[in-house]
Amino acid sequence: MEPGKALILIGSAILVLGLVLNYAPWLVNWFGKLPGDIRIQGRNSLVFIPITSMIVISVLITLLANLFFRK
Repeated sequence: MEPGKALILIGSAILVLGLVLNYAPWLVNWFGKLPGDIRIQGRNSLVFIPITSMIVISVLITLLANLFFRK
């Protein structure tokens, strides 16, 4: 794939993500609330490690990349 087309595709994906986050936040409410996501909260601190959510995102990105960039 040419660099120009790749940049257009990446920019379009960022635009769609921004629109979803701005106008339909309920579509991503699940992020960080899955079993396996670690949240440690103290008095003055918060540690958040979204392990399961990142695995789900990774699988989705891998599937999309295989659909679009397969030769």
